[in-house]
Amino acid sequence: MSPSSQKLTLMVQGTTSDAGKSILVTALCRILARKGIKVAPFKSQNMALNSAVTADGGEIGRAQTVQAEACFISPDVRMNPILLKPNSDLGSQVILRGKAIGNMKAVEYHLHKPKLLQDVVLAHQELLQEFDVVMVEGAGSPAEINLREHDLANMGFAEAVDCPVIIVADIDRGGVFAHLYGTYELLSKSEQARTRGFIINRFRGDKALLQGGLDWLEEKTGKPVLAVLPYIHNLHIEAEDSLAVEQFTKREGEQHFKVVVPIYPRASNHTDFDALRMHPQVDCQLLRDTQKFTGTDLIVLPGSKNTRGDLAWLKETGWDKIIQRHLRLGGKVIGICGGYQMLGTAVHDPDGTESAAGTSQGLGHLAIETLLQGEKQLRNVQGQWHGRNGDITVTGYEIHVGQTTGNDLAEPLMQLNTGPDGARNSENTVLGSYVHGLFDEPQLLEELLQWAGLEQTQAFDYPALRAAQIERLADEVEVELPVEKIYAIMGGEI
Repeated sequence: MSPSSQKLTLMVQGTTSDAGKSILVTALCRILARKGIKVAPFKSQNMALNSAVTADGGEIGRAQTVQAEACFISPDVRMNPILLKPNSDLGSQVILRGKAIGNMKAVEYHLHKPKLLQDVVLAHQELLQEFDVVMVEGAGSPAEINLREHDLANMGFAEAVDCPVIIVADIDRGGVFAHLYGTYELLSKSEQARTRGFIINRFRGDKALLQGGLDWLEEKTGKPVLAVLPYIHNLHIEAEDSLAVEQFTKREGEQHFKVVVPIYPRASNHTDFDALRMHPQVDCQLLRDTQKFTGTDLIVLPGSKNTRGDLAWLKETGWDKIIQRHLRLGGKVIGICGGYQMLGTAVHDPDGTESAAGTSQGLGHLAIETLLQGEKQLRNVQGQWHGRNGDITVTGYEIHVGQTTGNDLAEPLMQLNTGPDGARNSENTVLGSYVHGLFDEPQLLEELLQWAGLEQTQAFDYPALRAAQIERLADEVEVELPVEKIYAIMGGEI
């Protein structure tokens, strides 16, 4: 089949969350794109607190931004028309085409799905008019029976746009044949008919040992195992929402500069810290349990989808006392976005923008306070950080609600195209900023680590590493799924 003969869509669904859907779509996008094929990623509904900002000021899931990078294109709100950002155990902020349309409890959102399916299908159609291939990622599992009615994330979407599906399972979890066979058996006849076959992900060892199982699965379902993908050691692709701690494990016995990031219940955009976690000189730990805290050089407070709620959690669990003692002993602290707001004297939410209306006393390490009112700020930013040895170029993005005022804003950390940003305390031990992605910039990362106490820093280019990892992933997957095979799957020849 010729790559330009018709517009095509392929959907990757998984037997479970974190089965490898995001990774596989990223790989397929790069395999096609580097052959000169116009391809775009798509995920109808994403539930994640890791998000990114498009050029036109929309908010989408982080995974689709990475997949757009794999396609050599800019991210677009149509690539993730619905983003759900949980702000409680029962509800989420609903973002449609990049803009928040309100908070909904799960039951309310479920009833709203038929209308949203129309929006999702339209976004897909628009992309298909501009690209030769749309590579679609499902969400969770298509076999979640309680979510089948009004489904718009898995088979409901596939049926609506009439696209073929492949199902991926992670063999490293164990029970891969039960996952694949059980998922397939729970599909309707029409859903089974559009399933082209299965992908086994993260296999270690000799594939010949799997042959008996592969034959059994094909005999039972009539569907082939299209590929057995290897376990790729030390692979780093930015995660959709899981922490993927095993990717960043440091060797025991090595000396590293220690960074600790407290992970509160609604912590967001933890990909801010991937550059720290990958840095060869840094041991960056993401911790929830204060009992596991054994000291550190730097504490970084991440963003939050519920700033006052997470601030209360910090106090309830004793992190506030740990931060206070850490500073008293000469340590340094940085707050990003919601973490920046928490470092002030107060956070006011008179309208209940994020949670119940009210005011919370902050941690008190910056002379600032924040009023959670007004429109959410969604923008990519660039500018200059005022460094010790001159200005440093900064690029990043903002996703926040609130206006921050106070004396510690008198000498901002940086001057952006949108105005000044950031604050530092008078002792120069605490910094805060609204900009996500600060640690991604190699020169600024070096500056911040030196400020925090790492004297001899090694040059580390995280963006270059991230780009190389996408190429590495595509190389590994292309051995099993060359472009001709991908087109055969989409065209029904397999």
